[in-house]
Amino acid sequence: MALVEVETFPDHTVAEMARGMLAAEGIVSVLFDSGLASLGLGRMTPVRLMVDEGDKRRAEQLLADPSA
Repeated sequence: MALVEVETFPDHTVAEMARGMLAAEGIVSVLFDSGLASLGLGRMTPVRLMVDEGDKRRAEQLLADPSA
C-alpha cells in the first residue's frame, strides 16, 4: 500500500472529521504529523491526510464535494 497525500489541515480536529468522512465511504486513511499540529502553529505544521494511491481520486472528490 503506497500512501499519498490527499489534503492538509491546520488542526487535528478538522483532519479527523475528514478522515471520518472518508471512512464512512470505505476509504482507509491515515493522519501524518498530527502531533506537530497540536503545537497550534496552523499552516506551519499541518496535519497531512494520507490515502492509498488507488483511492486518491475518489478521496479528493469526496473532500471537494461530500455529496458526490
